[in-house]
Amino acid sequence: MANITIDGKDYNVDDLSDEAKGQLISLQFAQGEIKKLEAQMAVYKTAAQAYSVALKGLLDN
Repeated sequence: MANITIDGKDYNVDDLSDEAKGQLISLQFAQGEIKKLEAQMAVYKTAAQAYSVALKGLLDN
């Protein structure tokens, strides 16, 4: 039996209605996509910083 905690209250997933289980699945999917996007943003920010340093080096020469 799996439990989830929402706003400090524990819920047994098996006891949730089908509608609540559907919302939980959607929530978990959305949270996973947010994590993926945050990871992509970190990559893009790192790349942008590297491009900025490289451009500055070219402009200073």
